[in-house]
Amino acid sequence: MSKLSLRDSVLVLTLIPTVLIGLVLGGYFTINRYVELEQILKQQGTSLANTLAMTVEQPLAERDKARLHRVITTIHNQHGSFVNSIALFNEDNQLLLTSNYHNDFNQLHYRGNVTELYATEIVQYLDRYIIFAPVKQPQQQGTSDWQNAHTRTTAVLMIELSKDQAIIGQQQALLFSGAIIMVALLLSAFVSTRLSRMFSTPLSHLLLATDKLLEGKTKIGVEQPMQGEFDLLREGLITISEKMVLQRDEMQKHIDQATSDYRETLEQYETQNIQLNIAKKEAQVANRVKSDFLAKMSHELRTPLNGVIGFTRQLYKTPLNKHQKDYLDTIELSANSLLTIISDILDFSKLEAGAMELESIQFQLRDAVNEVMTLLAPSAYEKQLELSIAINRQVPDNLVGDPTRFKQVLINLISNAIKFTEKGSVKVDISHRLKGDSQTSLLISVSDTGLGIAQEKQDTLFTPFAQADSSITRKFGGTGLGLIITKHIVEAMSGRITLNSAPGSGSCFTFNAIFNLPSRLFDDDLPTKPLENKRVLYFEPQEHTRNAVKAQLEDWAMQVTCCKNEETFLAALEQEFKYDICLIGNMATVDDMQTVKAYITQAREMADYLYLMVNTISHNMRESLIGSGADACISKPMHHRKLCDMLAAPYRLDHPSVSIDDTDLAHLPLKVLIADDNDANLKLLYTLLEEQVDTIDTAHNGAQAVSLCKSQKYDLIFMDIQMPIMDGITACRTIKESSLNDDTPIIAVTAHALTGEKEQLIKDGFNGYMTKPIDEDMLRQIICDHSPSLPPEKQKAQQPQVASIAPFESHLLDWELALQRAGNKPELALEMLDMLLQSVPETLSQLNESAQQEDTQTLLTVIHKFHGACCYTGVPTLKNLAETLETALKQSRDFDYIEPELLELIDELQHLERDSQAVSGPTLTH
Repeated sequence: MSKLSLRDSVLVLTLIPTVLIGLVLGGYFTINRYVELEQILKQQGTSLANTLAMTVEQPLAERDKARLHRVITTIHNQHGSFVNSIALFNEDNQLLLTSNYHNDFNQLHYRGNVTELYATEIVQYLDRYIIFAPVKQPQQQGTSDWQNAHTRTTAVLMIELSKDQAIIGQQQALLFSGAIIMVALLLSAFVSTRLSRMFSTPLSHLLLATDKLLEGKTKIGVEQPMQGEFDLLREGLITISEKMVLQRDEMQKHIDQATSDYRETLEQYETQNIQLNIAKKEAQVANRVKSDFLAKMSHELRTPLNGVIGFTRQLYKTPLNKHQKDYLDTIELSANSLLTIISDILDFSKLEAGAMELESIQFQLRDAVNEVMTLLAPSAYEKQLELSIAINRQVPDNLVGDPTRFKQVLINLISNAIKFTEKGSVKVDISHRLKGDSQTSLLISVSDTGLGIAQEKQDTLFTPFAQADSSITRKFGGTGLGLIITKHIVEAMSGRITLNSAPGSGSCFTFNAIFNLPSRLFDDDLPTKPLENKRVLYFEPQEHTRNAVKAQLEDWAMQVTCCKNEETFLAALEQEFKYDICLIGNMATVDDMQTVKAYITQAREMADYLYLMVNTISHNMRESLIGSGADACISKPMHHRKLCDMLAAPYRLDHPSVSIDDTDLAHLPLKVLIADDNDANLKLLYTLLEEQVDTIDTAHNGAQAVSLCKSQKYDLIFMDIQMPIMDGITACRTIKESSLNDDTPIIAVTAHALTGEKEQLIKDGFNGYMTKPIDEDMLRQIICDHSPSLPPEKQKAQQPQVASIAPFESHLLDWELALQRAGNKPELALEMLDMLLQSVPETLSQLNESAQQEDTQTLLTVIHKFHGACCYTGVPTLKNLAETLETALKQSRDFDYIEPELLELIDELQHLERDSQAVSGPTLTH
């Protein structure tokens, strides 16, 4: 609400009191006059009725009707202004005579008993007053009833009074009051208007002067004197104006001085900026030199390591004595340690450059953790440490994130815990907290009973190349980069890592990580059905392992009897009933082998099946335990899949077992070219390929490879990147452009690990990418993936056949092709197919939107992405349609040309979506 001006305020303050007072007084006097007129009318009527009643007493007694009529008529005529009629009723309420008879006259007689009317009564009838006065019987001379309270009433005199004159008087009073109020309002308005002008005129001049001051004008136009306090305000404004002029002049001097100083400072800044730009360019050049150096060093270091590790693995295949095997173990351990250090340095370089990016793929948490625990378990076995893992049963198994980096964090923390713990245990606990319907926050803690870390040295752990004690590097090794890399990875996963430790009390690293929950889940194919209600006797001295395994067994609906020491275990064996399964967990060292065998002997007769969980990977020790009566042994820590398969094996009707001997795999009829300048790497690749393909040619640089490709046709080419004379990228482009091998798959072999290099190599013309050190399984998979011309029967000969059925029936799904693209791995094939199915709704939406807008550029992007997804999922029809559309779009065909294939692709995608949902709904089972 806007505020009132001074003029309006004066008017309001003047008029409102006048109006209120006038209304109150006028209303009071008008109401008072209104009541007074009615009372006067009643008094006159009552007085007239009483007088007339006394007058007619004698004539009524004498029955002189003429006299009565004369008296009533005379009174009526005298008071006709307010009397409508006068009537006389006898004691039976019958009309004797009246001065004016009319239609409503029958309603005007007295309603009560006439003889009981002792005093005058007034009754209102419609807009009239009716007065009933008693007519008494006259007193006779000489009578003795003068003492009676009331003389006998012989008749009733009725006078009908009209209110017209009273109403007219009331109206006159109302009009008079209204006139007085209006005169008072006009007078008040006149006075208030004059008064407001006295204030508003000088105020308007002062406000105008104030506005001029705000605009910075010096002449404000208030030179004329004003009355009273307004003149003081005028003089004040003039003083302010004069001071503003002085301050403006002074401020202008300061501004000129500040401008001069600023120009000098700006010149200094420009000089500094030039120097900073030069330093920045030098830093960028140094950073590029460092990146190139790291890339080259990666190649130069990984290449000899590739030869060391590769030939070490080849030597393992030859007959070795004990000492030779120990030497090879030392060589491989040292090489792997050096490889880990190189990887840490490269990861740290990526973190510094902000080039580390996290993947977002679906994975299974428990399988990822099991891989880490299996990898690190031997290190714990060597130090006789209890390594255990406990995952809360409520933690979801299907997550979307970067499993590689997650496993890297676990490996760093657990390996550090094992490294700095001499005795005791290393425990891993995993719980979670849901964050809505689409995300979960995993909470992972890794605790040990090792050295512990002092409070003042804990902060230095998360700085590069730092460790809690300078002697640690000499004793345990390592670069000091593991924890800083771990910290950055955890923060990239929207988490935080903390440490709780004290010297001599061990350490506990705790971190959390945010993962998305997938919309489509993979069903767990564990054979848990046969295990339901099976009675298990479980003996485990280690509390953390015991609780974790017990929770897992109960989750499989098994009836578990837990024993934490030898006494309770032996007592449980004395029960009258037999157990279905007896599971014994123990350290299984040489010192307690006899004890474990004694347990096996005692428990053998009380259980149908007896299994061991031991802290060893020694084949001889496990064979010895099985020979003592155990049915099977598995290594700690708990691997839920291996444990379930072992326990359920005797109760399953099918026992699928696929035994694969790599030496039985037939040589593939392929001709392969290897180009590498390093003799060791060349020899290793030659040795590995010699076991798998028929013909192998070698080249020591890119120029030799190009020369060979111009004269011979190859099925597959392995090309090193950094070579003398001609590097691998140039050689690849030359082979693709002018040789007999323009369509031959070329695989890049490099030790580079910088972000984006793989994508760049694909753009440069390479068909695949293989990192050093070379792994045999990876090499076999690459040969399988990039040998499209291989006969089907030979493709089947090179890999074991895995029985698997399609997850749903559809004319679009070629499940055998999907398995082939996934290297005969059903789980991988299902995962790839699931990822394709998840992208179908979004792809359909984008295709329809692009089709409506005829946006070929966006359509090309969508088709290209979808085409890539179809290459590995066994949907040849969709792949061919996508390839046709992509080719046409890259040739800048118009929309009308591609519209039939586009509509066909949309229809086929809808068919695929319906086929998958009709069978499995939102989840693929396998």
